[in-house]
Amino acid sequence: MKNKLKTRKTAAKRFATTGTGKLMHGKTGLNHLMRKKDGNRRRTLLAGCELYKGDNKRISRMMGEGH
Repeated sequence: MKNKLKTRKTAAKRFATTGTGKLMHGKTGLNHLMRKKDGNRRRTLLAGCELYKGDNKRISRMMGEGH
């Protein structure tokens, strides 16, 4: 009998799966010192970006079966 693959909650909070199956993560630099960053930079930081391809297998295994 195969064991269930449990979700690691820390990974579930940090990464998201898109509808097409890509893994996305948030960018760093949005916590403090916001006054010195211009609006364009803040907007691009809010968007997030796709996960590096080499990490996909490891992170998707952390995300569990339901993600």
